[in-house]
Amino acid sequence: MVDAVGEQVGPGRAVRTVRDLDADGVPVRLYQDGDAAEPPVIVYAHGGGWVLGDLTTHDGLCRLLAAETGWAVLAVDYRRAPESPFPAAFEDIDTVCGWLRVYGRQHGLDPTAVAVAGDSAGGLLAAVTARRERDAGQGLLAQVLICPALSPAMDYPDLGNDGLWPQEMAEFWDLFCPPGVDRHQPDLDPFLADPAGLPPAVVVTAELDILRDEAERYAAFLASAGVPVIATRFQGTFHNFPRKLALTKDAAVAVAQIAAALRALT
Repeated sequence: MVDAVGEQVGPGRAVRTVRDLDADGVPVRLYQDGDAAEPPVIVYAHGGGWVLGDLTTHDGLCRLLAAETGWAVLAVDYRRAPESPFPAAFEDIDTVCGWLRVYGRQHGLDPTAVAVAGDSAGGLLAAVTARRERDAGQGLLAQVLICPALSPAMDYPDLGNDGLWPQEMAEFWDLFCPPGVDRHQPDLDPFLADPAGLPPAVVVTAELDILRDEAERYAAFLASAGVPVIATRFQGTFHNFPRKLALTKDAAVAVAQIAAALRALT
């Protein structure tokens, strides 16, 4: 993924400031481009099957989100499997959210105006974090789920494309949740949680993505509980296309849509 950044993502948008910080032991990268004294914050969980990906692979997407929204983007370099399987990634994001509430203003951020976002495997981390924050009495402004992996049932459509294969996704789940981990729990299957009262959602899917159907089912699941949802399927494109800004013009369109939805909340 790192080697392919130049070809798939490109050089990345110039933004006002990029800072690497330590959030109570969790590495994070803070992007800021707007003029607000204390902007809202997007806590971002990168994709990569809970195994791959890092701050470098998602730098271009986070830069564009910061530039298009005017919000700060706080990207989380959470621990990954197989060295650190479930629940390590969730623990790290919980730590970052807690750090943000305590120290956000010291870094020029508004800790009371926070959204959570993630792509692919990071979409699960974002969706579950939205529920965990709700349960802890810490309301979020929004959840942004980009081509998210949301069900360990892995009931995938037969699309015959090379963006993401069912066997590849099964291997990711096995590394993230090794034998002995009960996958029948809300932290791994958000369909098992009560969706009432969750923050508004933006769900982006791709026609040729095996994760398409479960993500769209989750959007309907949220909407059925009265959660405001914007769900868009981009036709003719592939898994996690919004990160691959150099490969498709749909990427910038998806980010612009996400940005418009977030700006409407503030």
